[in-house]
Amino acid sequence: MTVNGWFQIAIYLIALIAPAKPLGWYMARVYEGHPIGLDRVLGPVERLFYRLSGVRPGDEMSWKVYAVAMLLFNAAGLLVVYLLLRLQGALPLNPQGFGAVTTDLSFNTAVSFATNTNWQGYGGETTMSYLTQMMALTVQNFVSAATGMAVLVAFIRGLRLRTAQTIGNFWVDLTRTTLYILLPLAIVLALVQVSQGVVQNFSPYQTVALVQPTTDADGNAVTQQLLPMGPAASQIAIKQLGTNGGGFFNANSAHPFENSTPLSNFLEMLSILLIPAALCYTFGKMVGDTRQGWAILAAMTIVFVAFMVLAVVSEQAGNPRLAALGVDDQAGALQSGGNMEGKEVRFGIANSALWAIVTTAASNGSVNSMHDSYTPLGGLAPLFMMHLGEVIFGGAGSGLYGMLVFAIVAVFVAGLMVGRTPEYLGKKIEAYEIKMASLIILIMPIVVLGFTALAVVTQAGTAAIYNTSPAPHGFSEVLYAFTSMGNNNGSAFAGLGANNPFYNSTGGLAMLFARYWLAIPALAIAGSLAGKKLAPAGAGTLATHTPLFVALLIGVVIIVGGLTFIPALALGPIVEHLMLWGIS
Repeated sequence: MTVNGWFQIAIYLIALIAPAKPLGWYMARVYEGHPIGLDRVLGPVERLFYRLSGVRPGDEMSWKVYAVAMLLFNAAGLLVVYLLLRLQGALPLNPQGFGAVTTDLSFNTAVSFATNTNWQGYGGETTMSYLTQMMALTVQNFVSAATGMAVLVAFIRGLRLRTAQTIGNFWVDLTRTTLYILLPLAIVLALVQVSQGVVQNFSPYQTVALVQPTTDADGNAVTQQLLPMGPAASQIAIKQLGTNGGGFFNANSAHPFENSTPLSNFLEMLSILLIPAALCYTFGKMVGDTRQGWAILAAMTIVFVAFMVLAVVSEQAGNPRLAALGVDDQAGALQSGGNMEGKEVRFGIANSALWAIVTTAASNGSVNSMHDSYTPLGGLAPLFMMHLGEVIFGGAGSGLYGMLVFAIVAVFVAGLMVGRTPEYLGKKIEAYEIKMASLIILIMPIVVLGFTALAVVTQAGTAAIYNTSPAPHGFSEVLYAFTSMGNNNGSAFAGLGANNPFYNSTGGLAMLFARYWLAIPALAIAGSLAGKKLAPAGAGTLATHTPLFVALLIGVVIIVGGLTFIPALALGPIVEHLMLWGIS
C-alpha cells in the first residue's frame, strides 16, 4: 500500500467527520421546528403540501398510527413504481423505445426502490426509459431515504419524551426531511457532478466513431460505439446522499458517465456516509447530550476503519496464483502491485476498496469496482459489514436506529452483569424493549440465511450460479446476494444470474421483510420509551458516553454478527482464502 493511498483514505475520514457537527446541528433544528433559513423560501411549499394532502401538522401520532402511515405511504409508492414499469412502453420520454418490464422484475424493482435497497437485476441503460428513471426510481430515492430518517426521528423522540403517548407526525417528518435536507444537498451535489462530466440530458443515445477501431469475437470490424445518455446526475446525487445506491447505468459508479473523475469519486463516496455520520450528532443534540452522539459515532468509525484496513490490505496483497503462474516477467510485480482485477485504473486499489467498505457500511450498494473480483478476504470485509446489520453508519436513519437498538442491548447486558435494571438515557429498559430489540436483531439473519439455504438446495437457485469453480465462491455469491437484499443494501458480488423468477421473487420478499419487520419494532420501542418517566441517575447507572461503553457497544455488535454468520462465511470466503493460499 502506497503512502499516497493511505493519505487519500485519511483525507476521506477527515472530510467525513468534519461536517458531522454543523450538518447534524442543522438537521436537529429541522426536526425540532426551529428557524433554519431555508424555511423562508421553502416554508410556503411545505405548507402547500399540507393543505393539498389534508395533513394537520400539529396533530401528533401514536407509534401504531405512525407505523400505519409509514406502511401505507410506502405501499402506495411500491404500487406506483410497479405500474410505471409495466406501462413503460406506452409512456413518453422513452427515446430508445424500451418495452414493459417483466412482471417478476417489476415486482423486485418496485420493492427494491420502495425499501431503500436499490437492488438491480437489470441494466439501466438497456431496460429503463428516462421517465421511469425519474418518476419511479429517483422519486423513490428521495422518499425511501426520508422514510428511514423519519423513523429515526420518531425513535429519538421516544428516548427524549416523558410519559407521552405520541412520537410525532410521520407526514411532517417525511416532508421536512425531503424539503430541507435531501433536496438542497442533492441539488448541490448534482450540479457539481455535472461540472465533472456526469451526464444530465434527455438526448437519444449517441453513436460515435471509435478512436481506435477493433474487431468483435467473430473477427468483424467494429468502428462505432453507442453511448447511453439521460438525466443521470440528478439520480446519482440522491442515490448516494439517501444511501440508495441504484445505478443509472449497469456498471453503476464504475461507469464514466456516472463517476467521471477522481473528484466526483471522492464526493460521491463522501456523500454516502455524510448524512448517517451527521445524524449521530443530531441524535445527541435532540436528546440533550451531544456526548451520546459522539460515542455512537466513535463506535461506528472504529469498526469502519478496522474493516477498511482489512479490505485495502487484502486487495493490496494481490493474488498469489497469478504470481505463481509467471504471467509477469518482473518476478512478482503483479503480487506487489496488488489485485487490480475488476477495478478502474482511474481510482486504483485504495479508492476501490474504500468504496466497497463505505457502500456496505451504509445500506447504499453503489460500486466503483466489481466485488466479485476481490480476493476472498477483500470480499469478506464488505460482506461482513452487512452481516453486522449495516449499523456501522448504515442507511439514512435506519442505520442509526439499528445501532441504538444495539446500544439498548448493550446496557441490558451490562445490567445483567451487575444485577441492576438497565437504563438508557434515563429510560428503564424492560422486557418489552428487549423483545422488540431481539426481533430487530434476529429477523435479518433469519431472512439472509433462510433464503440462502433455499437457493443452494434448489435447482432454480443453483442454476443461476455461473461461478461454480471454486465452489465456495459460488456459495459466496448467493450469500452476498441475500445478505445485500436482506440488509437493504443492493450491491452484488456478480457472477449470479439474479434476473429470473426465483431470485426476483425471493429477493423481493427478503427486501420487504428486512425493511418493515425492523422498522415496526423500532417504532414500538419508541412508543414504549416515550410513555416512561425519566429515572434519575444513580451510583450504579452505566454512563453511555464513555470509552468503556463504546468498547462494550462494539463488542456486542461484533459478537452478534460473528456468532450468527461465521459458520456461513467459513463455507464461502474463508475456505476460499485457504484454498487460494494453499493452506489445507
